[in-house]
Amino acid sequence: MTIRKVIAEIDKLIPLQQAEDFDNVGLLCGVPDRNVSGILVCHDALENVVDEAIERNCNLIVCFHPIIFSGLKSLTGKNYVERAVLKAIENKIAIYAIHTAFDNDFFGVNHGICSQLGLKNMKILQPKENNLKQLTVFVPKDYSEKVKEALFSAGAGNIGFYDECSFKINGNGTFRPVEGSNPFSGQQNIRENADEDMISVIFESYKQGQIVGAMKAAHPYEEVAHQIYSLDNKNQHVGLGMYGDLEEEMDEKDFLKFVKEKFNLEVIKHSSFDSKKIKRVGVLGGSGASGIRSAISKKCDAYLTGDIKYHDYFLAESKMMICDIGHYESEQFVSQQLFEILSQKFSTFAISKSIEKTNPVNYFI
Repeated sequence: MTIRKVIAEIDKLIPLQQAEDFDNVGLLCGVPDRNVSGILVCHDALENVVDEAIERNCNLIVCFHPIIFSGLKSLTGKNYVERAVLKAIENKIAIYAIHTAFDNDFFGVNHGICSQLGLKNMKILQPKENNLKQLTVFVPKDYSEKVKEALFSAGAGNIGFYDECSFKINGNGTFRPVEGSNPFSGQQNIRENADEDMISVIFESYKQGQIVGAMKAAHPYEEVAHQIYSLDNKNQHVGLGMYGDLEEEMDEKDFLKFVKEKFNLEVIKHSSFDSKKIKRVGVLGGSGASGIRSAISKKCDAYLTGDIKYHDYFLAESKMMICDIGHYESEQFVSQQLFEILSQKFSTFAISKSIEKTNPVNYFI
């Protein structure tokens, strides 16, 4: 199987279109038409990880953080980014980054954090906006099921944990073929009445091209009457962060001890104690100060993330405990998650999880 086909299959599981606009996800280097000899899953594709890929005969590295992010204008080996990329290129190793596509995935980074905490009733903290559209198409009644099946196969009709969702209304349509037409039914210059179904489906905006193409291929009419609307509805199953409820509420100090144990932490930075119970917990892997207000609005009692700055802690205002557990520490389960996802999907070649440490932060206690 080629690298191109492998990443196409990964994209079906974790679509890159879920990623944030600023992000640099996808195939960062490598020739897509090479056959895959093995896959190495890692957090950061640093030089020592590339060395590990060489040793394990893996020519595709699937990493969480993109090693090439911004400002790369030359490759001379002058820093850790260029050295890693150069070594990968010289050894014919491709690097594929998934980053915020996995951050925004319902079963991605934040689901892993919530699962580690044993949270129940998990929901997206910041649902992704401007992501949904609705297609309405008019189809001859006898072709209604064929067009609907084509729409479903192309990815339309997915709503949360349900698929093949649609709505259909039967009615009477009219049309008059004029000169130059090649009508499916009827005669030129004579108005035709047709027994038609109006089919409506919802879809993620990035699927529009493939869905419209599938619809037109299955539709018998020369001109397909359809409309596409952008929806204000938020996608409740795609977005940054999650929140959920602990099985039982805890005192603040007991909660911090619980988090330290679950994440194997040496230290937690947190806002002041307010003698309140912790039941609802919000999480956002990586740099998550942007989710503080959302967590407060969801009535979270505590919020776990990384890279909190001094002034960010003031936002707690005795409404919620803010906990900085570390950037890497909040994402520490990502490699295992990706390893399990890819191992389940691919069985024809070796998939390994990197043993190399890439977290640059150390603690002296």
